[in-house]
Amino acid sequence: MASRTALRRRFGPATTVLVAYAAVVTGGTALLVLPIAKAGPGRSDVLDALFTAISAVSVTGLTTVDTPRQWNGFGQTVILVLVQAGGLGIMTLASLIGLAVARRLTLGSKLSTSVEAQGVGIADIRRFVTGAIRISLGIEAVGALLLGTWFWLTGDFSPGDAAWFGVFHSVMAFNNAGFVILPRGLVPFVGDPVVSGVIAALVLIGSLGFPVLDELRRHWRTPRRWTVNTRLVLWGSVVLTAVGTVFIVVVEWGRAGTLGPLDWPTKLLAGFFQAVQTRSGGFNTVDVGALDGATLLVMDVLMFIGGGPAGTAGGIKLTTFGVLFFVLVAEMRARSSVNVFGKRLPAGVDRTAITISLVSVAVVVGSTVALTVITDQPVGRMAFEAISAFATVGLSTGVTPDLPPAAQALLLVLMFAGRLGPILLASALAVRSRPLTYEFPTERPIIG
Repeated sequence: MASRTALRRRFGPATTVLVAYAAVVTGGTALLVLPIAKAGPGRSDVLDALFTAISAVSVTGLTTVDTPRQWNGFGQTVILVLVQAGGLGIMTLASLIGLAVARRLTLGSKLSTSVEAQGVGIADIRRFVTGAIRISLGIEAVGALLLGTWFWLTGDFSPGDAAWFGVFHSVMAFNNAGFVILPRGLVPFVGDPVVSGVIAALVLIGSLGFPVLDELRRHWRTPRRWTVNTRLVLWGSVVLTAVGTVFIVVVEWGRAGTLGPLDWPTKLLAGFFQAVQTRSGGFNTVDVGALDGATLLVMDVLMFIGGGPAGTAGGIKLTTFGVLFFVLVAEMRARSSVNVFGKRLPAGVDRTAITISLVSVAVVVGSTVALTVITDQPVGRMAFEAISAFATVGLSTGVTPDLPPAAQALLLVLMFAGRLGPILLASALAVRSRPLTYEFPTERPIIG
C-alpha cells in the first residue's frame, strides 16, 4: 500500500499524461512494424513505424513514407485509431472507459484529464469527456457520409473503397491530422467544391476546440453568453483564415507551379483550402514545395499560432496569440489592465502567454538551426518543416522523406513535444503556487 501511494505521488497528473501518450506511441509502433501492417512483403523500418505512430498520436500527419503504398488496410486502421485517440486525448478516452465501467471518475482521472484538456475545470470533466466523444463521433459521421457518398457518386471508387476513404479522411480532417490514403492524394480534387469544402470545414470545426464547440452547441443563439475563450477562438479563426486566403491567392495567382494554371474560382477555392490547413490540418491540394518563399513564411506564422485550446489543433493556440495582441493594445494605450471583449484579464495570464510563446519560439529556432546543420537543405524549408512538426500541422515541402535519420528523429521529437509540451507547460504554470514573502527593490531598465 505504501509503495502504491508513493507511486501515485511520483506520477502526478502531468507525468501520467506523458506516460500515457508514450505508452500508446509504443503500442502503435509495435503494431505498425508487424508484417501484417505493411503493404508488401517484409516489415517496415522501426524508424518509419515510430515516426508514423508519433505523427498519428500527435495528430500531425508528417510522414517519411507514402502512406497508401507503405501501409495496408490493417496498418491504415492502426493509424486511424492512433489519430482518433490522439485527437480526443488519451486521458479523455481513459476517463470515458472509467465512466463506462464504473459509472464514475476517480480524482486521479479527473486531474489527468484536466491537465490534458488545458484548463477545463475538474467539476466539468465529466461533461467535457462525454461532450467531446459525442461531438467528435457525430461530426466525423456526417463528414464520412458526405465524403464517402461523393467518392462513390464520382464513379472512381467501389462502394467499399468509397466508404473507407470517407471514414478515414473524415477522421483525419476533424482531428487535424494530414494523413491521406487516396491513390493520388487530394491534388486531383483541387477544384472539387465537395471534397475540398467538406475537408476544410471539418478541419476548421476540429481546430476550434471542444470547449468552444460545446459552448456553441449550448448557446449558439445567444452570442452574448459566449466566453472570452470562445470569442478569441472564433474571431482569430476568421481573421487569420481570411488573411491567409488573401495572401496565398494574391501571391500565387500567376505562379505556374501552384495556382497559375487554374481558373479563378478554383484559385479562390485552393487558396482558401490551403489557408485553412495552417490551422493545423496538414492537407494540400497544391504542391507546397512549389509555393513562393513569402507564402511559406506567412504560412509559418499561421501554423505557429495554430487553433483553439483543448482540441485537436496545435501551435501556441489562438487564445495565446489573442492575449498577446490585447496586451500590445493595452500597452500602446497606456492602460494598467488588459481588457478583452469587455472583460478584464486576471493577473498572470499575460505572463503565461508570453512564457509559452517565448519557449515555443526558442524550440522552433533551435530545431531549425539543428536541422540546417544536419542537412544541406535551405534554412527556409527547414524552418517550415520544424514549425509544421512542432505545431502538429503536417504540411511539408516534400523534403521530410529524404532527410537523414538524425533529422527525422528530431522531427518526431518535435511532434511529440508539440502535442504535449504546451499542455504540460501551461499546466505547470497554472498550478504553481509559490508566493514570495518579500519583494525586491524596484528598478526599471531601459527598454527599446
